Order: sequence, then structure tokens, then C-alpha cells
Amino acid sequence: MSLLVVGSVALDTVHTPKGSLVEGLGGSATYFSVAASIFTPVKLVGVVGGDFPTEHIDVLRSRGIDIDGLHTAEGKTFRWSGRYGEDFGDPETLDTQLNVFAEFSPQLPEKYKKTPFLFLGNIHPQLQLQVLDQMQSLKFAAVDTMNFWIERERELLLAVFKRIDMAVINELEVRLLTGLRSPLAGAKKVQQMGPEILVVKRGAYGSMALIGDEIFLFPAYPTDDVTDPTGAGDSFAGGMVGYIASQNDVSPSTIKRGIAHGTVVGSFCVEGFSIQKLEKITKDDVEKRLDALRKMMEF
Repeated sequence: MSLLVVGSVALDTVHTPKGSLVEGLGGSATYFSVAASIFTPVKLVGVVGGDFPTEHIDVLRSRGIDIDGLHTAEGKTFRWSGRYGEDFGDPETLDTQLNVFAEFSPQLPEKYKKTPFLFLGNIHPQLQLQVLDQMQSLKFAAVDTMNFWIERERELLLAVFKRIDMAVINELEVRLLTGLRSPLAGAKKVQQMGPEILVVKRGAYGSMALIGDEIFLFPAYPTDDVTDPTGAGDSFAGGMVGYIASQNDVSPSTIKRGIAHGTVVGSFCVEGFSIQKLEKITKDDVEKRLDALRKMMEF
């Protein structure tokens, strides 16, 4: 089934111990949509400026992504610049220029409004609510957020949580939402805020999910070829929700398989700058790496 993503499309300048990339294709909706397109048709809603390179448009189209909802506004495209240290941990932000993204107001094309699966990227909770209000036949909705919105727009974010099926956040965000240091206790409390399914990203340690009353743990795929971690979380989410949408099923077993597929997709993302590695992989590549991961866990 088709999947709609609403979020940022950006130009990223990234410095890592493996090198640098200047104004590469980035943004949460970009990583998510490219990852999800491995499994299912994707529609993208976002905004770019008149300076957005046509070759990036061509890349999105080459993945079969419907970009009729990608609006070109007068002005410059959202830009982000960051630097990673030797441990490839959280990057140091060097520069952020919101540009046209500062005035982003998602208006869905009519043909998008009945899309059954929806992912709301890391944007203002008011905009997330605006998208939800436009949807007409939702089967499954998932959301991402960040510490900035948790700290500054908590009530709006909680209003979003009450209207979605899945939240995808990290351990720090769980602590900020609940004040609890225990990841499991915090996750259970977040689940009580609305989402029946909570996926907690744990970086190199994989993920933990609460699916109704079930707890599901899944490891990260071990790779020693990290080049650029930017977009890994969005790629994980894209692979996960893209797989779920492709099955047209939201049962616990499908959610678990989605987490497994998203984990592997995210491992490909970090092995190249921007989407350089991600845009080249196929379902077969994902399945081969997933088989390898299964063997690592056998005992």
C-alpha cells in the first residue's frame, strides 16, 4: 500500500572522520522516502527553494517517489551543516538555515488525502496536526519528534500522540517526556500518552519496541564501515514503516519484521554520505543482510 511522508528536504554539509560532503541531499523526509521506496510506493510532502538542484529531484524520481507534494517556494532551501567526532556520536551543529522551511505549511494534494499509511517527520506538532486533519482514510499513522518540540510544544505534541498509532523516538526523548531514567519504565509511560506502539531508537544498541502489551528488543546490525550517520534514524523509520505498508498489515508480527527490515536499511545508510549508499540498495540486499543478522543471533 502507498505511504505518505511529510517532513524536511534539505541541503546538508557534513564533516566526518571519513571526509566531507558539501550541500548533499538531506532532510528527514528525503532519507525516509528513499528508504521506504525499497518496499512500497511513497508520496512526499515538503518544501524547497528555487536553488534546489534538479539532479536531486531526478534522484527522488528515480526511486519512484511521487513528489507532486514537494513545493518549490521563492527563496533558498533549508540548509544544515554539522561535524562528527571520531566516535561518530551526536554531531556538532555548525550552521542551520531554515530559509523556506521556516514558512512550511503542508497542504496535501487531493490525491494524497486517502493514502492509508502516514509518517509525520520531525516538524512542528502544529503542522503534524494540520496534516492529520487533512487525511481521510488513515489505516496507520506514525510520528517522529525531537527534544526541541518536547521542551517547547509539549501540549501540542501530546495532542499528536493521542491521534497516532506509532511514535518513533530515542532514549533521551523518552526521558524528556517522562522524567524517568529507566528506558522501559519511561517507554511504558509514553505509551500511556497515546501511541499503542512505541519504538525507542538506541543507536548502536539497536531498538526497543512496545507493541501493545509486548516488549520487543532488536539489535543493531554491526558495521565497521561507518562514513556518515546523518539520516540513520530516518532511514530506519523509512525501512520499518515502508515494510509495514508493503504488507498492508499492522499486526505485532508485521511490526516486528518491519523493525528488523528498518534496522538493516539504516545500517546501509551510515556506510555512505547522504543517500549515496541508500539509493542503490534493493530488497535482495536487505534480505541478504537480514539473513546474516539472523545467523549472528542464533545460539
